[in-house]
Amino acid sequence: MPQISIVVPVFNEQDNVASLIQETVAALRGVVPFEIVYVDDHSRDNTLATLRGLKAQVPELRVLHHASQSGQSTAIRTGVKAARGEWIATLDGDGQNDPADIPKLIAERAKGGREVKMIAGWRVHRQDTGSKRWASKWANAIRVRMLHDDTPDTGCGIKLFERAAFLDLPYFDHMHRYLPALMQRAGWKTVSVPVNHRARTAGVSKYNNFNRALVGIRDLRGVAWLITRSKRTAVEEV
Repeated sequence: MPQISIVVPVFNEQDNVASLIQETVAALRGVVPFEIVYVDDHSRDNTLATLRGLKAQVPELRVLHHASQSGQSTAIRTGVKAARGEWIATLDGDGQNDPADIPKLIAERAKGGREVKMIAGWRVHRQDTGSKRWASKWANAIRVRMLHDDTPDTGCGIKLFERAAFLDLPYFDHMHRYLPALMQRAGWKTVSVPVNHRARTAGVSKYNNFNRALVGIRDLRGVAWLITRSKRTAVEEV
């Protein structure tokens, strides 16, 4: 059984899947028992066909397919629900996250206590356009001010978290952008770790700053409301 499951949501990433899978295998074979769970969010290119072909070459690879396009948060949750590992590492399917950072996150988890349920990547040297970096800077500042989640970069796709803790979180579309705040709301601790970030070499981004901002404002209000309505208590069996 794998100790860790690598969950990768993809939509129209036919030119990135093979190289990212090869890098993931190179980073983890011999380090920890793992599986790679790709979730194809109803791609319209050859992503699914490419993944099917790679299954014969990579025994750790599993492929799930959405019958209709459902978004990144749903794809991540689909992969986590199907995963067999107790801990999940996520990667964006565009190749900008570096799988070689996963062992670093695993080592950070080993240093943390039992209350640490998430280690989040932090793109210190982000390789994106100036407009994306500017938008993320302001979005992160607003989010920290509203949610007080003490996380410098929630938009980084590479994260490590406990499967059971994730599945206990409230589910909604775009929830993947607020995972540290949601974990903290549940009573767990989160840690941010600097990771490598790379420029996209194939394919195109699936969103723009304006659309993300419109959705983000509504989601921020919703998550802030969830935090104010949370209630936790210790439980003992008698």
